[in-house]
Amino acid sequence: MSFRVLWPAMRWPDGGEIERSSLAGFGTAEFCSGFGAVTDDQWTNCDAVVSYVDVPEPFRQRMRRCRIFVTPSVGFDRIDLDYWGSRGVPVCNVPDYGTQEVADHAIALMLSLMKGITFHTRELKADPRGNWRPALSPFGRRLSVCTFGIVGLGRIGTAAALRAKAFGMDVAFYDPLLENGRDLALGIRRVHGLTELFATSDVVSLHLPLATETRGLIGREVLAHARPGLILINTARGALIDLDALYDALREGHVQAAGLDVLPDEPADPDHPLIRAWAADEPWIDHRLVLTPHSAFFTPESVHDMRFKGGAVAIAYLREGRLENCVNRRQLGSE
Repeated sequence: MSFRVLWPAMRWPDGGEIERSSLAGFGTAEFCSGFGAVTDDQWTNCDAVVSYVDVPEPFRQRMRRCRIFVTPSVGFDRIDLDYWGSRGVPVCNVPDYGTQEVADHAIALMLSLMKGITFHTRELKADPRGNWRPALSPFGRRLSVCTFGIVGLGRIGTAAALRAKAFGMDVAFYDPLLENGRDLALGIRRVHGLTELFATSDVVSLHLPLATETRGLIGREVLAHARPGLILINTARGALIDLDALYDALREGHVQAAGLDVLPDEPADPDHPLIRAWAADEPWIDHRLVLTPHSAFFTPESVHDMRFKGGAVAIAYLREGRLENCVNRRQLGSE
């Protein structure tokens, strides 16, 4: 039996060979450039949908046979889990395509700030001779005397913890959903409060999903407890941080610096006070903010895995009933 797997809003401009190969000859990959380009036959007869964003309401009612929805990404906050659960359709993600890359990027942002990488490059470009001054860097620290705090000890958080340990850093984490013993297995410390983590860490790196209860989690109260000299790293989801609160915390000196790969609004909102001050090189924020364009995950290897695993998860369920990475088990009533 050949299954029909639909990519209704294909984002990659090539011929889709990676997606086709992911079905291992057991399915037909069908690609459309957008939801409006999908035919009635495709909506009605697809067995699976693979999409980064949810199917808009007008098209949902046309779907009769769809048995699984896969979002080929780590985050699934854009998908209506309740809706798909009410239809008995499992929603699955692809949580492991960029684990190493994102953990690497978190450490790279930390190193860029703590070792003055971008700082020295820019200063030397302005004056190669006059700024040939190693002591000019404002945030230099010996890593092995610093504490690396992690919020969310999942796959990426664990990978970041191991990398920080390799630098000899004291590693602590806060994750109220995690079972006991993970700290013992990894040789790191657990703290039981978010403000405690911020008060005792030199670096805090965020590695948790965006959900109703985590939106704006890093706000004024948490940032007010920041240890003097704190560096905040976010490679998870931009809306975890209240950007207005971060602006004030940087301005008032509660937070020393930040490395952000994600923002609440992407692309960056040029009118937000933080972005505007950063872009204008205002003296108070100069060298204290490093931004990258949601690029932490991006390598040729991770892109291949993202594209391949989306189809592979779908076909495993259709062929074998093997459900991988299901994120709406509660809505399906299977927890």
